[in-house]
Amino acid sequence: MRTRRMALSLLALLTLAACGSESGSGAGSGDGGGTVRAGPDVTGVRWKVSSLTVQGQKSTAPADAHIEIDAEGKATGSLGCNRFTADAGLEGDKVTIGPGTTTGMGCAKDVQRFENALGKALHGELRAEVAGEDDERTLTLTTARGDSIALASEPAAPLVGTAWKVTALVSGKTATSLPAGTKGKAHLTFGKDGSVAGNLGCNSFHGKAKVSGSTLTFGRLASTKMMCAGPRMELERALLRVLDGRTTYTVDHRTLSIDGGNGEGLDASAPAADDRPDRG
Repeated sequence: MRTRRMALSLLALLTLAACGSESGSGAGSGDGGGTVRAGPDVTGVRWKVSSLTVQGQKSTAPADAHIEIDAEGKATGSLGCNRFTADAGLEGDKVTIGPGTTTGMGCAKDVQRFENALGKALHGELRAEVAGEDDERTLTLTTARGDSIALASEPAAPLVGTAWKVTALVSGKTATSLPAGTKGKAHLTFGKDGSVAGNLGCNSFHGKAKVSGSTLTFGRLASTKMMCAGPRMELERALLRVLDGRTTYTVDHRTLSIDGGNGEGLDASAPAADDRPDRG
């Protein structure tokens, strides 16, 4: 996964709080029925943020909002638009999120409002409750004030057969937002037969894409010939420069990154794994 330019959060995001200790039963135990857990069950899982409840007001999360906590003490993910990295500690059913950094992409106003609220909730000591099994798990993180973050486990997306939605353009190591008014316009899907098809932001396209290890080699793409507004054509031209000849790619859970040989690239995301309602 390429390194992104990181900026200190303007939200005073993820401030370190003292790690609390659990009273009562040990990590991994529950309410006697074994359905509610915390401890190690929290780590190593891609948790999709479903909703955020602050002072009794519930807000649905943007599609890309997610959190992952690893066993080495790092929390990473997306607040809905911008990515973040922070220190994390786990003790019993308590998760402590410490100092962090975020990227500095501009976001839509409603997404920015959610990011601000999630950033404030996602810091310090949080009580964690995990319910369910395997890919049907839910996680609830509760602050000392009683606000809560509802999350659900989300399986990884395969390269082939996934409808990848283009979310950012990349130049060198810097990701930038899509041109104004083009969000959700461009997408691509790789077929088992070595084909690729989708939309470039204005015109639909199809062609061949050979997968070999971490390499994607695109053949000549055929597309429709519509003319669209300036930003959509700008996006289309940028994508055609990326989807040309030999490229390299990585799939990080539900994010696809393609790097062209000319220093330009793209990021794309998989659609939500399912439409499960919040159970946290």
